[in-house]
Amino acid sequence: MEALETGQYYHIYNHANGDDNLFREAKNYPFFLQKYQQHINPIAKTIAWCLMPNHFHLLVKIKDEVALKQDFPKFKTVENLTNEERQLKFSNLLSKQFSNFFSSYSQSFNKVYQRRGSLFLKNFKRKLIDNEAYLHQLIIYIHTNPIKHGFTSHLLDWEWTSYSTFNQNYPLLITELFGEENNYHQIHLEKLKYFKEYAKIEEHILNA
Repeated sequence: MEALETGQYYHIYNHANGDDNLFREAKNYPFFLQKYQQHINPIAKTIAWCLMPNHFHLLVKIKDEVALKQDFPKFKTVENLTNEERQLKFSNLLSKQFSNFFSSYSQSFNKVYQRRGSLFLKNFKRKLIDNEAYLHQLIIYIHTNPIKHGFTSHLLDWEWTSYSTFNQNYPLLITELFGEENNYHQIHLEKLKYFKEYAKIEEHILNA
């Protein structure tokens, strides 16, 4: 399993267990985001995201050590450790924070819908994003995922994605990865025309 490291970009994703859905009603989406902000905002910046009825995709950047120690008290316990021990401790704490988030949402969901058992597939998936080309492709992949899976036919019609706010929240990334805002929108639209190419992107992202 990919270890989470400070200061790195990661693709985080997971699917509902079996044939269940993570989101049965519209109110589930904002509740998920509320829990997410509570547990994940202290440890990572969320660059791009998309929630769909039975699965989700996130692009996050884990905060660096200085920010983690400042924003999350548990990370202050590494002062007397070696570099190797410190990295292992950070990785375990980061993974635990994601696990706590999934557990918190699952417990609330199960209580409301009177269900038992795991809501998510065991062990959430995480992949290190180690170059700009991968980062560029992943942002497009996440934003166009609802269309790929048939949940909507237009990018702006799916509410639970960062597509329409990404340019406001990360203008520097728009410039670095897409050149300008118009290119950002145009490239997304062009990708939707070529699902064979899209399938290749998906295979690369999920099997890298």
